Amino acid sequence: MQKFTTSDGLNLVYKDEGAGPPVLCLNGLTRNYHDFDDMAAAISGVRLIRMDSRGRGQSEFDPDFGNYTVAVEGRDALELLDHLGIEKSAIIGTSRGGIIAMLLAATAKHRLSGVLLNDIGPDLAAGGLDRIMEYLGKPPNSTTFEEVAAALAATMTGFFGVTHHRWLVEAKRLFKLENGRMVLRYDAKLRDAVLAGASNLAPDLWPLFDAMNGLPLALLRGENSDLLTAASAAEMQRRRPDMLFAEVKDRAHIPFLDEPESLSIINAFIERIS
Repeated sequence: MQKFTTSDGLNLVYKDEGAGPPVLCLNGLTRNYHDFDDMAAAISGVRLIRMDSRGRGQSEFDPDFGNYTVAVEGRDALELLDHLGIEKSAIIGTSRGGIIAMLLAATAKHRLSGVLLNDIGPDLAAGGLDRIMEYLGKPPNSTTFEEVAAALAATMTGFFGVTHHRWLVEAKRLFKLENGRMVLRYDAKLRDAVLAGASNLAPDLWPLFDAMNGLPLALLRGENSDLLTAASAAEMQRRRPDMLFAEVKDRAHIPFLDEPESLSIINAFIERIS
């Protein structure tokens, strides 16, 4: 585990390993860099950099929840690249991390060598957003990881075809046990930040998608995703017929990036940025 300090004084955690073209992994809203652990074990030929975004995982929480924005987190990503002396990197962005990647394509395209979007696009389906708000910032009413895994399995029945063991892995990535209680591995004030942002008019993200024109681009969609619709993915393909694409069976939001379909696209993407 390594750390660097952002321009506004937060210490963020990252992991940097491997050799080859740099690939920066950006996690989802409530997630952390461990989401990319299984993928990391299955691929090679890249310098893989995984970062816990501010307020997530082992990175410091921001005392001002107003800084939990895509713009600030995009700045953090560029500052990490600067810290590592990397002029240009590809990005694998899961959910919110993919939105950050699209923003960077619009504002700092010269720093990008390609983008892979994991179950995210310019249109965010209302049903998926509503589901996220049901749990965002709320620790589970459980006292063991087994209980959390069972609850995840029950909630996701029909959307994910995975074993109890897999949900146990997810439970340990999302929560930690402290004083006999499950607590979040992210700042609960992320909920306040999202609610504050929701009071503004939702921006049109399609110009950010179009800003990736000319960059190697790939998209993964969980076939049961309630955030990235099939229609939105089809429009993305229409606009970018050269985009690598796979729909991941028995997955919703988000694919775990260790599935055969995911790894096939990830490896093809690596070839395009090499």
